[in-house]
Amino acid sequence: MRARLGLPLILALLALSTLTSATPPPGRAQLAGRLGWSMPGEAFGGLSGLELTADGAHFTALSDRGSIVTGTLLREGGEIAGVAGLRLVPLKGTEGGALKRFQSDAEGLAIRPDGRIYVSFENFHRVWTYRDAASEAAWLPRHPDFKVMQGNASLEALAIAPDGTLYTLPERSGRKDWPFPVYRYRNGTWTQPFFLPRRGDFLPVGADFGPDGRLYLLERDFRGLFGFRSRVRRFDVTARGLSGEQTLLTTHAGQHDNLEGLSVWRDADGAIRLTMVSDDNFNRLQRTEFVEYRLDGALDPPGPGR
Repeated sequence: MRARLGLPLILALLALSTLTSATPPPGRAQLAGRLGWSMPGEAFGGLSGLELTADGAHFTALSDRGSIVTGTLLREGGEIAGVAGLRLVPLKGTEGGALKRFQSDAEGLAIRPDGRIYVSFENFHRVWTYRDAASEAAWLPRHPDFKVMQGNASLEALAIAPDGTLYTLPERSGRKDWPFPVYRYRNGTWTQPFFLPRRGDFLPVGADFGPDGRLYLLERDFRGLFGFRSRVRRFDVTARGLSGEQTLLTTHAGQHDNLEGLSVWRDADGAIRLTMVSDDNFNRLQRTEFVEYRLDGALDPPGPGR
């Protein structure tokens, strides 16, 4: 979902963010670096989905105007220091042509090990799949619920499990006291097997399965003049639903920009990293940035069979 921010509000956000402590509230994740970045051209911005390779070296990001951005992360001492090899490719429709405006609000990104890409869209609520970034799109069947979801607040997060099963959920559940429905795609069919608990005012904006097999969820809470807060929770996914809920990160309002994309990977030291990217809403007063947190290895014991 694109945050709708006016000029006076954005100026206030930028001023207040300089007063915000850089130290996150107590949690399991420690800041491991951040980097503002851009590339020339009006098509760049609005990044709402993110996938990194298993070694954290290369990335694929998704723009909510229907483009794929790829590149390499340059690191110094394990910290993101720059980006290189940037390439932006517009997504295509099912006939191989350019996406129409109402089709282009891409939000969730998941990539299979063989390179097949899955993209979830809101406004025209659906999931499409691509052989690669340059190919035409192909439909996945739609769950009946997709057709009646709220505009600009539907299939925001998309993740692919180690067994190839897709999971998605809407940004809004309908009411603050309702959990978020989780949709699962396997064997050619969408089902809605369980719900994800709603905690406070945070709304889901990104998801990924980590190398530990757990589902990681990035959530956002817009605090008006104070800016955005971000939270990351993780869950074990079982046949009966979600269990083992843990809150790994909760940031202060204004500490980061509008974080929407999440990729989870394991570094050379064996620690899990949470790499996130912000959606600048195509506004020059916001910023696109990579933000990375590292989980303490002692707090991340491998589960059975992991």
